[in-house]
Amino acid sequence: MKKIRYIFIGLLVIALNKSILAKTDSHGLVRSGQYSKGALLGIPQPDAMKQSLDSVYSVGTYPLYTPELTPGEGREIIQGYCNLCHSVTYITMQPPLAAATWEDEVYKMIKTYGALIPEDETRQIIAYLQAHYTPENRRQ
Repeated sequence: MKKIRYIFIGLLVIALNKSILAKTDSHGLVRSGQYSKGALLGIPQPDAMKQSLDSVYSVGTYPLYTPELTPGEGREIIQGYCNLCHSVTYITMQPPLAAATWEDEVYKMIKTYGALIPEDETRQIIAYLQAHYTPENRRQ
């Protein structure tokens, strides 16, 4: 008798669960992956973007240039070694840095990132950066 009661209760739970789930509505969701208008607590959702093969999309122009380094002794060495890993824009976009900071940056590239720069050329790179990209002498 107990077995029949458990089976009956199990069937009743399954039947009630199906009817409860069938009445549950997932507000705002539609099969296309877009939200329906007016759903989600009244926040209007945009319609799906309609695209066609002959559509034209445009964006503004991208700056595709690298600013020139200031002319001076060591410029070619920087362009040769620094451009191996990154553009020289990393130099020109920096705020004016103190001379000691430029030295630290160059040695960080060597020690941390593995830049293979001989010591004499390292000194020339540091001297160039300190001569042209410190607060005292930064070209505007």
